[in-house]
Amino acid sequence: MIRILGIFAALLLAFPAFAQSLPAGLDKANSIVIDSTKGRIVIKLRTDVAPQHAERIKLLAREGYYNNVPFHRVIGGFMAQTGDGEKFNGTGGSKYPNLKQEFSSVPFKRGIVGMARRGDSVDSANSQFFIMFADGPSLNGQYTVIGEVVSGMEVVDSLKKASAGSAGGAVADPDKMVKVQVASDLK
Repeated sequence: MIRILGIFAALLLAFPAFAQSLPAGLDKANSIVIDSTKGRIVIKLRTDVAPQHAERIKLLAREGYYNNVPFHRVIGGFMAQTGDGEKFNGTGGSKYPNLKQEFSSVPFKRGIVGMARRGDSVDSANSQFFIMFADGPSLNGQYTVIGEVVSGMEVVDSLKKASAGSAGGAVADPDKMVKVQVASDLK
């Protein structure tokens, strides 16, 4: 009974996020909407600088790959990483091949979304991405910028962060992306 009440309460709290309108002038065909356990995040994809990566994000969103995926690595003052719909812990990727980097001159600043990759392999981005809490100039020209948060940065700020000393910023009982959709597909 307590579990049922907990689920009902979570749905009631999440309902306002699902009912929110989108920012005016948003290119819905090139934006994704993340309804998370903390609220709604809207990301404008940068098809002008990373067309292959933007298409991959939209493809995976349409396949439901990102639904119920945790923000598995969240480092306060730096970034929140998600997108591992295979293993849910940051070690997995999609069934599609890795992407060749699409580096640009767009700086990593607060709200920028970048593609995660494996170590020093610049052409290993697949499905995972991260959202910057603050400026990260050391990432400039080293990671592919795929978008920018245009609504819901306060939601990103509220994500559960890793505790001090956690391995690689891993989060215990992390917040999740409940549903991820291309904005033009919202019903």
